[in-house]
Amino acid sequence: MTIADEKPLSIVHAIARLNVGGAALHVIELAARQRASGHEVVVVAGTLAEGEESMEYVAHDLGVPIVRLPALQRELSPVADVTAVRELRRSIVRRRADVLHTHTAKAGATGRIAAGLSRRGWPRTTVHTFHGHVLSGYFSSRRESAFIQVERLLSRASGAIVAVSDEVRDDLVRLGVAPPDKIVVIPYGFDLSGLSRPDEPERARRRSEIELSPEAFVIGWAGRLTPIKRPHDLVRTLAELGSQGTEGYLVVIGDGPERVSVEALAAELGVRGRCRFLGYRRDMSRWYGAFDAFLLTSENEGAPVVAIEALASECPVVATNAGGTATVVREGVSGYLAPVGETRELAARLHELAAAPGVARSLGKAGALDVRRRFASETMADAVDVLYRRLLDES
Repeated sequence: MTIADEKPLSIVHAIARLNVGGAALHVIELAARQRASGHEVVVVAGTLAEGEESMEYVAHDLGVPIVRLPALQRELSPVADVTAVRELRRSIVRRRADVLHTHTAKAGATGRIAAGLSRRGWPRTTVHTFHGHVLSGYFSSRRESAFIQVERLLSRASGAIVAVSDEVRDDLVRLGVAPPDKIVVIPYGFDLSGLSRPDEPERARRRSEIELSPEAFVIGWAGRLTPIKRPHDLVRTLAELGSQGTEGYLVVIGDGPERVSVEALAAELGVRGRCRFLGYRRDMSRWYGAFDAFLLTSENEGAPVVAIEALASECPVVATNAGGTATVVREGVSGYLAPVGETRELAARLHELAAAPGVARSLGKAGALDVRRRFASETMADAVDVLYRRLLDES
């Protein structure tokens, strides 16, 4: 049974901000798939943080309606947060929402409070998705403890909690956020049809745009340059790779508060000339295939979407074994994993790929087959619909 076989639902997705990243892309693609199946769907989104880039253009391309809610923002603000709760409650009631599906911490809090304050029977059920390990590694221990207590209370007001990987689920259970029977693991799903490895002339053209030769060993990275991603380890790994005998080049696509210090460290380590900092790119899909390997140095991940996209482009991934990364990158099958902070080991794995292009190609091809099978958008949307229907039947 597919989601088109049942009575259409009214669904409201709420997310703190549609910034460049896996959570926003997931919400947009899920909403698009649900709309294509006949459901009435809207995405309520808040305000971007300073320096962030928006992904609203993806929603526009896919025909997903966005309701902008300026009061919904990442930072704590009693006035703005109360306004966000009030406006979300109005949106839920006005649309007679069968399902309120919240994403990210702030939207999850304000949305579920809004649902609890609604006394007209809407929404009929609520679902909250944890897209990563947001309760660990982002804040001081005191704030983490407070947020965990809040999430425990909010989980009681949720029909179900969705985790995007087994690792995220296990983390939530360990922290006591919710009991195991209330958490459902639904892996990400995306339309990966636009991702592939280009032919050699096209790869050469893409590299020439950033003054790199077809023969260079090129390592890619994409995301927001924030502490949780440990971006300084990118250039440390590059420097270590050189000491192991491989002259690699690092292409960084994205931006963020750590960019200046990362570029400064690259200069200090003598590898600035082998780095290309491209900023945010809307044509990210055409860059994965230009890389020989993709590098992730994160301290925490839910299920890294950039790794899924890189593998779909037949680009092997070398990554830290953080959070749900192992769910995406299969050790020795589609790439390699190393402990967080072990730049020497990351470099050693990259060195192996540079020395054996045939192995790198085999890993990339195996990775593409693997992620296309496991992270299909239709599979994800059907699993979400099954969850919605079960919760509505129980309500």
